[in-house]
Amino acid sequence: MSGARRTRAVVFAYHDVGARCLRVLIAHGVEVALVVTHRDDPGENLWFERVSEVADAHRLAWIAPDDANAPDVVSRIAALDPDFLFSFYYRRMLGAPLLATARRGALNLHGSLLPKYRGRAPVNWAILSGESETGATLHDMTAKPDAGGIVDQQRVAIGPDETAREVFDKVTAAAAIVLDRSLPALVAGTAARRPNVLAAGSYFGGRRPEDGRIDWTWPAKRVHDLVRAVAPPYPGAFCDLPAGRLAVLRTRRVDALLDAPRMPGLFVADTRVFGRCGDGGCVEIVEAASGGRIADAYAVAALLARESRS
Repeated sequence: MSGARRTRAVVFAYHDVGARCLRVLIAHGVEVALVVTHRDDPGENLWFERVSEVADAHRLAWIAPDDANAPDVVSRIAALDPDFLFSFYYRRMLGAPLLATARRGALNLHGSLLPKYRGRAPVNWAILSGESETGATLHDMTAKPDAGGIVDQQRVAIGPDETAREVFDKVTAAAAIVLDRSLPALVAGTAARRPNVLAAGSYFGGRRPEDGRIDWTWPAKRVHDLVRAVAPPYPGAFCDLPAGRLAVLRTRRVDALLDAPRMPGLFVADTRVFGRCGDGGCVEIVEAASGGRIADAYAVAALLARESRS
């Protein structure tokens, strides 16, 4: 007499969250019948872990289709008869026919405290907006993005000087905690949901490299938050100088300086580089690059001094 079948899942996953959460499923004894991931984009800074390598290490079948909602992919997944579909930082919306293949539910892990920061790049947007906390949310998938009922959440603090990469690492850990904590109830069919009240939240689209342009008429906190929200490995903040573009990689907020110019913009004081902002506050340029080469504050100050004499 055969025993009860193990809980079976098809997992759509990418990035560090995808790799970490796939391991959580495996540790809980979930039968991962198939992993669906993405082909890496050679034009992207690939600083994160590969889900395909995790799948290979655990001898799991995986595919990277151009369109996960294509009829042949949906048919293949339906034939696996999964109890659950999970989406862990997969970059495409899953359509209704695909969601319907899961007998017991389709769930997504999102990198914010829903309903806040629905949509793309939630960690970056939270930092850019000056938030002091964010987190990870496990929720039901629906045809509308990040709109299903909430199963569980884990909060993380955002420090005033933390970069998006530093916060993302904490959100990755929070995602694993949420999944680990929720899986027993999901498998048992006892997991409760609470409403995801969209009217109380917000939705954001993706960000482009051009969105990293610094406007020195902004308040100092907003400039500082932009720099840390898009700091490497993200495309980075920048401003344009007469000699070319300066990538601003890290800043520090400082008290207003007596010798700061009255007009917003970059200036040099005691061989250090600062930005005077629209509210009178200043940020120190701690790390920057010009012409693709990293330069410390002293080197950038020397460059600006040469420009001022030219």
